[in-house]
Amino acid sequence: MTGAHSGGCRVDQRTAARPSRPTPRGAAAGSGPVPTIFGSHLHHTTSSRRHDSLTSNSSIRHRNSSLLSVTRVEAEEVVPSSWFDDQLADTYRRLRMPRGLLERLAGIRERRGWAEGSSFDDGAARAGRAALEQAGVAPEQIGLLINGSVTRDNFEPAVAVGIHHALGLPRHALNFDMTNACLGFVNGITVASSMIDAGAIDYALIVCGEDPSPWHETALRMLNRPDSTRDEVLTQFATLTLGSGAAAAVIGRADRHPEGHRILGSVSRAGTEHKDLCIGGDAGQGMATDATGLLTHGLKLVTDAWEEAHREGWDWTDMDAYVTHQISTSHTNAIVDAVGIDRDRIPLTFPYWGNVAAAALPMTLALQAETLEPGQRVLCMGVGSGLNTGLMEIAW
Repeated sequence: MTGAHSGGCRVDQRTAARPSRPTPRGAAAGSGPVPTIFGSHLHHTTSSRRHDSLTSNSSIRHRNSSLLSVTRVEAEEVVPSSWFDDQLADTYRRLRMPRGLLERLAGIRERRGWAEGSSFDDGAARAGRAALEQAGVAPEQIGLLINGSVTRDNFEPAVAVGIHHALGLPRHALNFDMTNACLGFVNGITVASSMIDAGAIDYALIVCGEDPSPWHETALRMLNRPDSTRDEVLTQFATLTLGSGAAAAVIGRADRHPEGHRILGSVSRAGTEHKDLCIGGDAGQGMATDATGLLTHGLKLVTDAWEEAHREGWDWTDMDAYVTHQISTSHTNAIVDAVGIDRDRIPLTFPYWGNVAAAALPMTLALQAETLEPGQRVLCMGVGSGLNTGLMEIAW
C-alpha cells in the first residue's frame, strides 16, 4: 500500500495537492550548467556478479541473455522551445533574462507531446506490441513485464497492469513497475536478464512511456507568478527540457536466439548521498533541480564507475556506439571530456526529443539500431537522480 492510498479510492498523482513544492537541498541558486535528471540500478544474484569490500561497483556478467528487439514511439505533437519562450515572455522581460535559454544552454530545439486521445501508457503499449512483433515472440510467451517509466497517473495500481491487459499477456506473466528515475528501463533489462540467466523465464518485455506535460504546466504557472525569481527559473529549467515518448524491448534466451544481441553485462554504482539534488513531486507540486550539483556529482559517479570497471576487466575505450541518457549539450560534452570517448560515436536525440526521462536511452538505442551491424559493440550509459548510474554492454 502506498502512503497516498486512502480508503481504496483512486489518487491521481499528477494532480493531487501537496503542502509545498520540493526544494533541492544545497542547491546552487542562480547559476550553473543545464539541469539534469538522474535514477538507479539493480542487480540479481543469479548472474555472475562481483562485489567485495575493495570495490564500489556492482558488476554483473550475463550468461544467456539477448536483446531480441527494441522499439520506440515518438509522441505526435512537436513542442518547440520557442513555445516556452512565448509562455514566459513577461517573466523573462521582468527578470531581464533573454529568450532562447532552452535552446542555447541545453541544445534542445524541440520535444514531443502526446496528441489528444493519446497517453504515455498507450504509447508504452504500442511500443510493446511493436517489440513483440519485431522479435517474433507471441504475447503468451512473455513471462515478465516491467514498466520502467517515471510518469504515472496514480500511485496504484501499477502502470504495468494496464499495459499487461492492453497487450493480452498471459496470467502467469509477472508484471510490475520499476520506478527509478531515468534508470528504470536499464534496471528492468538487468533484472530481466538475471531472471533469464536463472532459468526462471524465457522471455521478458520491458516498456516505458513518459508524459511530462502536467509538470510543464506547473512550472509555467510557478514562473509566471508576479513574484517569481531568476533562481526559480533556473530551478525549473530541467522540467522544461523534458519530452514525451515511449520505448520497449524484448529480452530472451541467447541459446534459443543466435540472431539476438548478447547482453554481456552491466556495472552499477550508487551515490545516494546526493539524493536531494533533484526532487520530483506530483504534477501539482512540480520538480526542483540543482543543476550544478547534478552535473558535478553525476559526472563523478559515472567516471568512478567507468574507471573501476576497467580495473575489473571491462574495456569500453573503443565501442562502436555509446548510447547515453539524453540530457543536454553540456552533459554530453562533460561525459566526452571525462572518460575520453569519441564524440562522433554518441548518437544525440535530445535536440529534437528533449529529455524523455527513462525512455530517452532506449528510444535512442532503437534509432541507433537501424544502422548497427552484427559484431559491433554498444555501451548504454544511464544515470538517474538519486544518484545512481548503470553501464550496460551489448554485443550486436
